[in-house]
Amino acid sequence: MRIGRRQAFLLILSFIGFSSKKALARFDVQQPVKIGGIEQWIQIKGENDNAPILLFLHGGPGNSATRYAHKFTGELEKHFIVVLWDQRETGKTLQLNPTNKPLSLALMESDVVEMVDYLLQRFGQKKLYLMGHSWGGYLALRMAATIPNKLEACYAISPMIHQLASERLSLDWMMDNAKKTNNTKALADLSKVSVPFENAEQIYFHRQWLAKFTGNSTVQRGFVEQWAAKWLTVFNHASAVDFNTYAPAIYCPVFFFIGEMDIQTHHSLAKEYFERLKAEKKELFWFKKSGHNLNLTEPKRLQQLIIEQKTKRN
Repeated sequence: MRIGRRQAFLLILSFIGFSSKKALARFDVQQPVKIGGIEQWIQIKGENDNAPILLFLHGGPGNSATRYAHKFTGELEKHFIVVLWDQRETGKTLQLNPTNKPLSLALMESDVVEMVDYLLQRFGQKKLYLMGHSWGGYLALRMAATIPNKLEACYAISPMIHQLASERLSLDWMMDNAKKTNNTKALADLSKVSVPFENAEQIYFHRQWLAKFTGNSTVQRGFVEQWAAKWLTVFNHASAVDFNTYAPAIYCPVFFFIGEMDIQTHHSLAKEYFERLKAEKKELFWFKKSGHNLNLTEPKRLQQLIIEQKTKRN
């Protein structure tokens, strides 16, 4: 069938318009926003600004994930508005400005609540999905316990459940390994460690040997010293929280993603808490090939599970 010039021109315009809309649908916004009285850096990625919001809380505290988060959020961006955030005294937020108040658990948690409210207002939504890894998993569970009405679901990846107990379990495990292998250097270093950690040296020895015994990259003493000077008090306060008593019930869906070889935020504590927890909906997913950083070792499966859970809710 032949068509006239005008019809052909309109068809071409229609195709260009469709293609342009498709190309422009994907967005990547990077900007500072005012949270907690200071400028805090966020990155917003997605393909549909009507999609549900997924806010990711990085670990640490103080460990920005914006450089590598695409490894475990790339597929999620097709289904969510994914928001990455450098918490205060971290990454680009620190480059913009230092904290305006002494660091504390209450301050960090207040920032999360304010960020949640900001995103809900910005996108005109009533609830969002909250995902956190390690320290971020701790914050995510705190929010699930305190503001469940603002969360579609909580995704806790290798979360700190009762970190003091976890540090003791991992210390005992390392001491046993050192004795079995007659590793006198490890025994000497680890004998100097007490829990809760009292100084940078103790956490350095603990994390150094944990990395060696689990086949991961070791840490630099200078980095640990700088980190401890800023974060050790906050970390110890968070580590003292036992979710078994702090949040025996959570009134929003909560999903746990746990590495079977995770000794840092000990897998056994996550399992025990999950089994005791009363929740609107709960599910635990084991990652057999992973330790603490399952978001990097099994990112495809992590994203697939999250997308499946989101689809089921819709």
